[in-house]
Amino acid sequence: MTDTWPKPVTDSAAELSARLRPHIDQFIRTHQLPDTFDQLIGQYYLPLAIWLAEKHRQGRTLVVGICGGQGSGKSTLTAFLQLVWAQMDLRSAGFSLDDIYLTKAERRELARRVHPLLQTRGVPGTHDVQLGMDTITALCDGTAGSETPIPQFDKSIDDRVSRANWPVHRGTVDILLFEGWCVGARPWRDADAPINALERQEDADGIWRNYINAQLAGPYRDLFARLDVLLMLKVPDMDCVLEWRQLQEHKLRARSGGGMTDDELERFVQHYERITRNLLAEMPARADCVFELGRDHQIERLRLNDARRAP
Repeated sequence: MTDTWPKPVTDSAAELSARLRPHIDQFIRTHQLPDTFDQLIGQYYLPLAIWLAEKHRQGRTLVVGICGGQGSGKSTLTAFLQLVWAQMDLRSAGFSLDDIYLTKAERRELARRVHPLLQTRGVPGTHDVQLGMDTITALCDGTAGSETPIPQFDKSIDDRVSRANWPVHRGTVDILLFEGWCVGARPWRDADAPINALERQEDADGIWRNYINAQLAGPYRDLFARLDVLLMLKVPDMDCVLEWRQLQEHKLRARSGGGMTDDELERFVQHYERITRNLLAEMPARADCVFELGRDHQIERLRLNDARRAP
């Protein structure tokens, strides 16, 4: 592991920063980001864009996975990377693990057949893995005349958007971004006992969590094997996941009157606690790039794994 970008990357970033200054300023204004974001771009986002671009090989799509919980900055980072690559004449596309959730009807049937907790979207087992595989394959195999529909999920109705309304990517893809809260997750080991109130009270026999682990060991392993590079936006701890999500819900309630109460949110977050704790424990040692976040959401440290190289 190293904690600095290679010198050619930092040199290129400094040069590109000057050329992209108008685009960067517009990006900050459009996304209503604080002035401090400019420093974040210079230290981490722009070098990352160049570092990833250097891994791309002509004629082959580089598939990049981004793992990070809510509030970690996945959406902003994804948008910025695509902005930079467009200026570098690299074609990019992306979609989220959230976009391939099973439909509401499919999750209802899964909950009836396996366990009631599977009605709640989010955990492995509640996604259409084959749809994700097919979408990645179609985007990687695209030609100049290709039109590839990209799945989309509408959380406001808790259901997948009609296929007729999916966005369409036209042409080839040089770099494909696939992001999500548990992208790249692996099964956990030797942790069968319940770890929170949800598991103790609603999954005492372990059917739900064992089903999730089996999914990670099976279909999701094949899906995540499509990644050439894995980036982790590492939150400080599980407490931060709850705190950051509470902040989002408080803002939502203030703005619209909707959203979950603190008690409802605490139960909701417990659905994801087991996998999140496992990610925090084991993924940093194997991810190609780790951005370690502080409690203020800011990146505090970079870790590069030089032992891994994209094929």
